[in-house]
Order: sequence, then C-alpha cells, then structure tokens
Amino acid sequence: MTKRTTAEPVLSTRALNRATLDRQLLLRRSPLSAMAAVEHLVGLQAQEVKPPYYALAARLDGFTPEDLSGLLADRSAVRMVTMRSTIHLHSAEDSLALRPLVQPARDREINYFRKGLVGVDLDRLAVLSRELVEAEPRTMKQLREALGAEWPDADPQSLAVAARCKLPLVQVTPRGLWGRGAQVSLTTVEHWLGRPAEPAASADATVLRYLAAFGPASVKDMQTWSGLTRMRPAFERLRPELLVFRDENGVELFDLPDAPRPDDDTPAPPRFLPEFDNLLLSHADRTRVVPPANRGRTWQANTVYCPFLVDGFLAGVWRILDDALVIEPFDELTKAQRKEVTEEAARTLQVMHPQESYDIRFGTVLP
Repeated sequence: MTKRTTAEPVLSTRALNRATLDRQLLLRRSPLSAMAAVEHLVGLQAQEVKPPYYALAARLDGFTPEDLSGLLADRSAVRMVTMRSTIHLHSAEDSLALRPLVQPARDREINYFRKGLVGVDLDRLAVLSRELVEAEPRTMKQLREALGAEWPDADPQSLAVAARCKLPLVQVTPRGLWGRGAQVSLTTVEHWLGRPAEPAASADATVLRYLAAFGPASVKDMQTWSGLTRMRPAFERLRPELLVFRDENGVELFDLPDAPRPDDDTPAPPRFLPEFDNLLLSHADRTRVVPPANRGRTWQANTVYCPFLVDGFLAGVWRILDDALVIEPFDELTKAQRKEVTEEAARTLQVMHPQESYDIRFGTVLP
C-alpha cells in the first residue's frame, strides 16, 4: 500500500469493490422496478439488444424481460447515444436531460470525421437530418444516401455520424424489444416522445447520481463513465457536502455521506453480467472489479464475451451456445464456488429463457 500523505481514510480495493457492488445492486437482488433501477443506474449499456435485459436479471428480484421490453414499447424508456458515445437505455426523462449534458462530447467527436466533411455546413446538416428522420424513421443507410445527395463530395459515413452527433437520435421500436428482431431505425428523441428537450442536467446533480450508482469515485472515474472532461469544478463545488477518501494508491475519492459502504468481508454472490456492463466500464481504475491479472480477458480479437463475478471480482466469461450455457473461468474454482456459479447460471436461464432447455457446463479455462 502506498504511504498515506493526507488525513483522508484509505479504502482498500475490497472495500471499494463491496461499496460499488452495493450501489450496482449486485450484492443482493433489489426489489426495485425495472424503471427505478434504470434511473438509479443512470442508464444501461445497450450497444446490443440483449445486454440491458441480462443486466437487470443480475440485479433485480422478480425481473422478467417483459418488464423492460414494456418500458421501451410504451416509450417510457429509449435507446440512444449518450455517455462515451455509446448506446444506452435511459428513462424518457433522463434521455431528454442527459443527452444535452453530454452534447459537448458529441461535438468533439465530429472532429474525428472532419476530413470527410469538407465543405459541409453542419448546421444545415442538422436541420436537414432532423427533417428526414422526423418525416419517418431512417436507417443509417437511408440517412447516408439522403445526405450524400445533398453533399456528393463528402464521405457518406461521416455525414451520417455527424447527424448522429448533432441530433439526439433514438432507435425506434421494435428494435430493442425482447424476442423481436428489427434493424436500427432512427428519429429524434423529441419526436419519438412527443415532448421538447429538457434543459441539460446540471453537472453537479449528475455527479451526485454517478456517486450514488458507482461511488466512491475519483474525478477521473466520473469522466471515464460520462465521456465528459473538466469535471473537477463540479466536484469542488460539492466538496463541502461529500466525504473524501483515498484509495490504496493515494487517489482522492469522493462519496455521498449516506451511501452504503459495506465491510470488505461482506459476502458477494456470483453474478452473470452481459458484455459491456457498465460495472466494468465506468471507472478509470477498474481494479475494484477487474483483478490486474484478468485485465483485457473478456475479449479476444473482435469477440467480446459476457463476464461473470466470483467473490465480487471478474472471474471468467460465459456464453449461451445452441444447447448449453458454457462457463469458462480464468482460474480453477473451488468446489463451493463451482456449486454457487452453477446455481447462479441456472437462475439466469430460468429468468431469461424459462421456456427453453439448456445444459450448464464448464468449458476450457481461458488462457
């Protein structure tokens, strides 16, 4: 442990692990509704259709996929690009307030495509794109073609990406509904919800929500989660009402005074998470969940695997094949751990696939 140079209490890696798992509803399954959980977690990573469903199955007591699918179907929740330029599933209210907050990051993203946008009036592009997608939802291919007709010398993909950055585009249903296949079609969040955009959520309020779901955390942690920069002033404004700790490396951590910080020996049952779960992506220092030896082991080449936790830490990956849920641990599990992991796998299948029959088996330990 690094020698302390300040008076702030030091939180061990295990203490941070247990606190974060508690905030993430992963120490024990929560009775919260799907909507309440989505709002507490400030959205769910939703690059693909299935991950948000598995994320809530790991966290909520009594959850069924229809609970979340219903929220998307009645437009109480939407899927759109927000934090880290990735698709998240948010409540309607959060989608209207969080997207304006992260808009500066989306504006910076356009700079990566400037070579393909020479001569393009971005304000005109935003107006035309809004007219197109509000007339009827458009696929990215349709958007590329329509914008390419207006700017034939520009790169079509850059035009479509710029439209996605300039406008708060949602993926309309049936895309995202459980058990329903559909290509991605886009319209604006205001048009989809029939409501105007909200004023941007304040940086201070968003810091407090982040800490409630991911704390204790550093300024850099929050910036990693949100994709925003220059968040230090918000933390400094909030400092008088926050607790301050240090991690084992001396990094300053902030937290809400009344937030749970369980003992580091609190039991943490196995949990099966989806690929790209925000638990693994929302801190600059991921060692509170990912042991250094297992860093980068949830993907190989272009394949991303679903992780599972043992004793609160990343312990391996899992996947559903044609006839089985296959568990591939990074290290040998004890007999007791294998039993607990198997029981959690069975529960995951019962919640997510109650009408189907799968075996549960352990695969080769990944290198």
